[in-house]
Amino acid sequence: MSSPAPALTMLSDEETAFAEALASFFEEQVGPHVARMDEAQQMEASLLPMFFEMGLMGIEVPESMGGAGGNFFLSILVIEAAAVVDPAVSVLIDVQNTLVINALKRWGSDEQQARLLPKLARDVVGAYALSESSSGSDAFALRCRAEADGDDWLISGNKLWITNANEADLFLVFANMDPSQGYKGITAFIVERGMEGFVVGKKEDKLGIRASSTCELIFDKVRVPAANVLGPVGKGYKVAIETLNEGRIGIGAQMVGLAQGALNASIKYAKVREQFGQPIAKFQAIEHQIAQAATDIEAARLMVYNAARLKDAGQPFIHQAAMAKLFASQVAERVASVAVDIHGGNGFTREYPVEKFYRDSKIGKIYEGTSNMQLSTIAKALLR
Repeated sequence: MSSPAPALTMLSDEETAFAEALASFFEEQVGPHVARMDEAQQMEASLLPMFFEMGLMGIEVPESMGGAGGNFFLSILVIEAAAVVDPAVSVLIDVQNTLVINALKRWGSDEQQARLLPKLARDVVGAYALSESSSGSDAFALRCRAEADGDDWLISGNKLWITNANEADLFLVFANMDPSQGYKGITAFIVERGMEGFVVGKKEDKLGIRASSTCELIFDKVRVPAANVLGPVGKGYKVAIETLNEGRIGIGAQMVGLAQGALNASIKYAKVREQFGQPIAKFQAIEHQIAQAATDIEAARLMVYNAARLKDAGQPFIHQAAMAKLFASQVAERVASVAVDIHGGNGFTREYPVEKFYRDSKIGKIYEGTSNMQLSTIAKALLR
């Protein structure tokens, strides 16, 4: 019995080599820090410069702007590979690539792209600030306000649960400039750390992905120049919807990687843990649990890869992305739970990695659209 490889038959030779190199990199460079980062609730400082140097923080940024010049699918491979070792690291890379950079590439002006994409590829972390206390699944019930002041805008309000907030220097912020227009008043703004009146607030003490920072953002009449409006005024809802549709594929990849990490740990443990005079891997009950987990992971992986390929091909992918996130998050939670079971009492301790995978898995059904929201998206596509 050996650890199942990713679906390499779906990959080109170049993608296969890339995936294998990523697996080695994350295992060697991130693996030794995972437990300590989780305990400290803080990313290891030496990792971010390494990620930038490797090109992992600007995968779709053109080479002419200092990026890797890759496509969306390569971003998915990176997110998956990182999550096999640490889902907290994976989501940091995920938000940078599938949300922040994708939004700037799709909606940014030539000036904004020339000014910001090289920074994001070189040394600047980005964050995506949509959620508020009143707007979770109802993403457009925003209370954060943007008031015109000459050619500038003044942003006031709060954002909650913002991933990468501690590390980020660039924030894509959604605020409503005219509540009477409902969601049609929502506009996207580029806010940079250091702008007067902008404060990164308290960091959440979370169940899982604890090394990934999740913070409140506070805006007190933060002056944002017109040059920092992302997309047309009043079209922020389109920026948000289209970006999140792509981001869900990234979360699906994160959950696939997480499940694979939990399964790898279980296979390794089952081979060395002995009961009744033989490794527990020899017992059919364990064999069947591992076989079912591997099958579920492969199915989820194929769904994620399919959605990513569709996106890169310019084909419709929205309900495939929703299916991929829905199913991959279910698989991740289920496989991580089985992994704890296989480890028995050891699985309930922090000495082994599976309890962390189990804690980390829960967020997959919640962020970037809950499972219920994915079901609604899928149903609308099928029943329209």
